[in-house]
Amino acid sequence: MNKMYIRLKYGADFLIALVALIVTSPVFLAVAIAIKAEDGGKVIFKQLRTGKQGKKFNCYKFRSMKSTHVAYDKSKRVIRDNNPNLTKVGKVIRKFKIDELPQLFNVIKGDMCFIAPRPLLPVFDSDYEDWELIKFEMRPGLTGLGQVNGNGYLSIKDRKYYDAYYVMHASLWLDIKIILKTIGVLIFGEKRFLRPVNEAQFAALRREIKLRYSSNAIICAGLKLKAAK
Repeated sequence: MNKMYIRLKYGADFLIALVALIVTSPVFLAVAIAIKAEDGGKVIFKQLRTGKQGKKFNCYKFRSMKSTHVAYDKSKRVIRDNNPNLTKVGKVIRKFKIDELPQLFNVIKGDMCFIAPRPLLPVFDSDYEDWELIKFEMRPGLTGLGQVNGNGYLSIKDRKYYDAYYVMHASLWLDIKIILKTIGVLIFGEKRFLRPVNEAQFAALRREIKLRYSSNAIICAGLKLKAAK
């Protein structure tokens, strides 16, 4: 992981998030009015997620569901557009990722950054394998490598690969590619960009992680303990 680039990235993300909040304030207002007008419920939905070094934080979203108190299936992490619990407004804002806009506040608070592995619910804390614990060495992101390579159409294993790969290879060029592909995903949909991972890629990444962190096993073990809390 390029630590110098990550530090610069966090600083730039803070400034960009401040500007983005000002620019998108009319969108915030319009979405808030639409959500309230549909069913009178809460505008913002917050959910506990696991972040850097296993720290828990509240992740903010525009509410897109009729009820947020539903059974969660760990094997089906992505909610499909035809889910009956989605509101009419929710279907629209989820399609164009507008429901994620409140996470600009998470970026400003230092919980998240723009591009990095997406944060998951604490229910997944006990599922991480040693090789993927490196994802906790940086703040989670609004979008990431897995989100532009198939997202909901990827297997859980493939998404884990993309999360770990990003942390190992984060760079300005990779971030630019992710931004451009994010635009493509918004226009053409996730399935168009599906890129499953083969076993050779998994093996190569695991070897790379093992070589780089073989002398840092204590840190990896500490991350695992924190993630499991």
